[in-house]
Amino acid sequence: MELKGVWLPVITPFINNEVDYISYRKLIDYYIDKKISGIIPLGTTGESSAIEEDEFIQIVETTIETVNKRVPVFFGVGGNYTDKVVRQINKIEKYDFDGILSVSPYFIRPGQTGIFEHFRRISDNTAKNIIVYNIPYRTGRNIENETIYKLASLENIKGIKDSCGDIKQTMELLLNKPDNFSVFTGDDLMFYLTLTLGGDGGILAAAHIDTEKYIKIYELVKSNDHFSAVEYWRSLAGLIPHLFNEPNPSPVKYMLRRMGLISSSETRLPLIDISENLKAQLDMFI
Repeated sequence: MELKGVWLPVITPFINNEVDYISYRKLIDYYIDKKISGIIPLGTTGESSAIEEDEFIQIVETTIETVNKRVPVFFGVGGNYTDKVVRQINKIEKYDFDGILSVSPYFIRPGQTGIFEHFRRISDNTAKNIIVYNIPYRTGRNIENETIYKLASLENIKGIKDSCGDIKQTMELLLNKPDNFSVFTGDDLMFYLTLTLGGDGGILAAAHIDTEKYIKIYELVKSNDHFSAVEYWRSLAGLIPHLFNEPNPSPVKYMLRRMGLISSSETRLPLIDISENLKAQLDMFI
């Protein structure tokens, strides 16, 4: 399968501290109707660290049933203890889905060899496709390009969600992209630039809002209509910073509730509701 386009790291809606499966199914249908290229439940935008084990399995089952093979599904499964990540993946391998998005180990700050061996262990223990997630400002350690190239040589590591925060590293990776390896940006403000440098798309929390415009930008760039694409990009670039002024996904959830797509903007601690000031700013875009 080709990994490309605009993918959605879908939020997990809650109501009264329970997963709101009615809203969750509604979201999946809504974004598939919008022609999203794929969805990624249980990622960091899905508040994976606040999901209980029984909820994890039920979200997996609900997702697969609701999607019904209409788009690819990659579940977020990551952590900083390699064998635990492998066991978590093995628990859901029996289900029919397409792959795993797995974040680089966080907090313990392994070196490049440790990062490579972490993902190699995962790769050796699953037949599922894998997208690696590099986000050093959250994990404390960058995955350097040389390590990415080594990871790309492993058969089932198919791509990277790049949020490295270093434009030079991103440009080098895009200009020397391995064969049969997809580079998605996970930094929403880098979406247009990533596409113009040959990137394969984006895994974008901001694409919960104005989804059609992100898809249109992708299509226009791939058809070499950059003038039209940048006009669409200008209409999005003002909103994106507001969606990350306070911790993700709280601002996105606020907007989804205002749009009537979820019943509550509730999050789980340590995430909290956004400030009144940010609500007023976001209201200007609805």
